[in-house]
Amino acid sequence: MAGKNARGHRRCDELTTRELTSVHFPSFSLTLIDALDTLLILGNVSEFQRVVEVLQDNLDFDIDVNASVFETNIRVVGGLLSAHLLSKKAGVEVEAGWPCSGPLLRMAEEAARKLLPAFQTPTSMPYGTVNLLHGVNPGETPVTCTAGIGTFIVEFATLSSLTGDPVFEDVARAALMRLWESRSDIGLVGNHIDVLTGKWVAQDAGIGAGVDSYFEYLVKGAILLQDKKLMAMFLEYNKAIRNYTRFDDWYLWVQMYKGTVSMPVFQSLEAYWPGLQSLIGDIDNAMKTFLNYYTVWKQFGGLPEFYNIPQGYTVEKREGYPLRPELIESAMYLYRATGDPTLLELGRDAVESIEKISKVDCGFATIKDLRDHKLDNRMESFFLAETVKYLYLLFDPTNFIHNNGSTFDAVITPYGECILGAGGYIFNTEAHPIDPAALHCCRRLKEEQWEVEDLMREFYSLKRNRSRLKKTKSSGPWEPPAGPGTFPALERQAGAREKKRRAPLLSCPSQPFTSKLALLGQVFLDSS
Repeated sequence: MAGKNARGHRRCDELTTRELTSVHFPSFSLTLIDALDTLLILGNVSEFQRVVEVLQDNLDFDIDVNASVFETNIRVVGGLLSAHLLSKKAGVEVEAGWPCSGPLLRMAEEAARKLLPAFQTPTSMPYGTVNLLHGVNPGETPVTCTAGIGTFIVEFATLSSLTGDPVFEDVARAALMRLWESRSDIGLVGNHIDVLTGKWVAQDAGIGAGVDSYFEYLVKGAILLQDKKLMAMFLEYNKAIRNYTRFDDWYLWVQMYKGTVSMPVFQSLEAYWPGLQSLIGDIDNAMKTFLNYYTVWKQFGGLPEFYNIPQGYTVEKREGYPLRPELIESAMYLYRATGDPTLLELGRDAVESIEKISKVDCGFATIKDLRDHKLDNRMESFFLAETVKYLYLLFDPTNFIHNNGSTFDAVITPYGECILGAGGYIFNTEAHPIDPAALHCCRRLKEEQWEVEDLMREFYSLKRNRSRLKKTKSSGPWEPPAGPGTFPALERQAGAREKKRRAPLLSCPSQPFTSKLALLGQVFLDSS
């Protein structure tokens, strides 16, 4: 019989679930997708395999629901891509052609195609919501947050590389570029923009909610794709952010055109910033900002959604902590870069706080108010997708995610040999790791071009041989010669081309940056 336990929380059979995305998949929770790669990182291989089977049997995107384009991308598309690329490591029997094909990849592609109608706007910036069955609803609001426009390049470029369809990367890049072109004269972007007119609706500029993952994806997209332009864009933003929003190693909200302070608050979502700074090698500033944020954690046992910096206290109606991962994420990145034990202390404090305050019979509840530690009746899927994952990785230096290249898997694909699992994973903003080497495994478009060229050469070669044989009027039926040496010139050309396009087993993609790529912590170091 349903009832409440001693702490006043409803039992499992009465608990409700609320996902930030409005997608609801009949018969199972979105959490299954969002937490799938967490299972493998924690070593639960059997449950990973079971969930993959459940997804294959039940997942259906042909449903009449309105979905957040942003959330569906980072959670569903990102979660499925990550699980697809990790499935062989998890002992899942992969089909021929993996990682260039597979059921999870097809699911990710289907989900992403459902989002494409949102990008059909005059500005190339997407609507915030799309109906999975009918596309963009008539009368849909054209106002979208900046992060909802600029947080696609990691997933969509990966999808284009694996499937050979450039449309995904193309729309993601177009949206990124339009945001870049919309920045103010002092180099800042606002919080919300009209995707039909390109006019800013909310002109508050900062690094937090509504903007955050746009900056994150410029850096991570640059690393994943070895794209100097994306990194240059971020570095320009970084200068403006330092000039106008940074005060005593805090980051405030300012008016995007004037640079005047509009909100002197710290948002918990901003705690990703020190980790992002570490990825560009700015360790000193990252640690200073991290320590500011850590003082807030120690004050409340968690990070309130809003914290008034001058007053040193929470903001009314923003006192909650839904077990967000951002500060723990930064601790993991910085610990990999520095080995500073202070970062492990934060991890310990986080484990103890979450265990003591939010643990209930059926999971870990959102903290409704950090002042008195009252709980809410829900657990967000990002707790399992991100918070637990980053905590585990902070304390597990030998996890395969931290691989320094000493081990790897050599995979034969239809397009040649491929190295996977050597490390350097890029986490999307929902903490789904993408193996950057996988983007070089499925160069389908170029390979198809070579294949067509080979077939055409062979066709014309056969035609010429038949013509010669007719001229000689030889007796008996003609049969095409078989075996090596049949078409020596063609074979020499094909052999040379194959040698050229098949990289040696241990080769790495060329690194066009003047910066050097490090495996642990500091990723970009100025070589000058």
